Amino acid sequence: MRRRTPPPPSPLPQRDGVDPVRVRLPLQGSWGTVCGYLVERMSGAPSGAVAAMFEAGLVVGADGHAVPSDAAYAPGAYVWFHRELPAEVPVPFPLEVVHRDEHIVVVDKPHFLATTPRGGHVAQSALARLRRELGIPSLTAAHRLDRLTAGLVLFTVRAEERGAYQTLFRDRLVRKEYEAVAPYDPALALPATVRSRIVKERGVLDAREVEGEPNAVSRIELLEWRDGPGGALGRYRLLPRTGQTHQLRLHLSGLGVPILGDPLYPVVTAPRPADDFRRPLQLLARELEFTDPVTGVAHRFRSGRTLAAWSAYGEWADGPADGQTVGPAGQ
Repeated sequence: MRRRTPPPPSPLPQRDGVDPVRVRLPLQGSWGTVCGYLVERMSGAPSGAVAAMFEAGLVVGADGHAVPSDAAYAPGAYVWFHRELPAEVPVPFPLEVVHRDEHIVVVDKPHFLATTPRGGHVAQSALARLRRELGIPSLTAAHRLDRLTAGLVLFTVRAEERGAYQTLFRDRLVRKEYEAVAPYDPALALPATVRSRIVKERGVLDAREVEGEPNAVSRIELLEWRDGPGGALGRYRLLPRTGQTHQLRLHLSGLGVPILGDPLYPVVTAPRPADDFRRPLQLLARELEFTDPVTGVAHRFRSGRTLAAWSAYGEWADGPADGQTVGPAGQ
């Protein structure tokens, strides 16, 4: 088997902790120029935007020199450019570093902060913020948490070691424990193991369960329950054995106890304003446990955050969007 040749290093530096876009020109195609290909590929961009990038010298080749707008199409060549960053509302909550060494960084991510640049959340992502705040441009994410989920995320420091840590998650060698606040149903027999088949279609906000061989397995345990102003609530321990998109949110909703603050399950609700940080999803990645594939050290990390619907339901339900929802314990 032929080993794939790695792409050349980027001739452009990061901007605000965000990597430049790298594009490899297809080996086959009928485009006359590099510009013509990018115009077609970026058909959703405003009219004339791509041509303007070329005219401004913002598209560069592997040598770092600007690619002229009339440069002939070169199959297999690479070009780089920085995309126009979207206007973003800053996520006003701290990103707590739980552990840092020469190989990994583990952080306690707040709600509303995307793990990696995606869609309208680019500079306001955990990865971009950490690169800026820690001064580690090589930092990459070994896995991902949903933007609305708080808790522990593992990042790798060295690009050449990223694969080893990602393999831990792929091979299910990381023990992950989550915590959630959801309605309490005395008729629900717990602990229970939920198995289902989950599909997530590109461009569709919510995932769904379908018939077929299960690809998602979660153990659900009730830690405690109590009556409250919003009705009886339970605090649940969730132990996913697989990592399908929205798996825990779907499984709890399917049991009839959807997680508090969930805008997708059981019903997709209207989008909220970007500056509305109230009623965060009451789901927390509480623990990460694994043996470091590089150093051999056994790690166990625990989030210091609390779920406000359990500790202060009134503040979670009615409080202002001022960041008092899921701060670290003691704040």
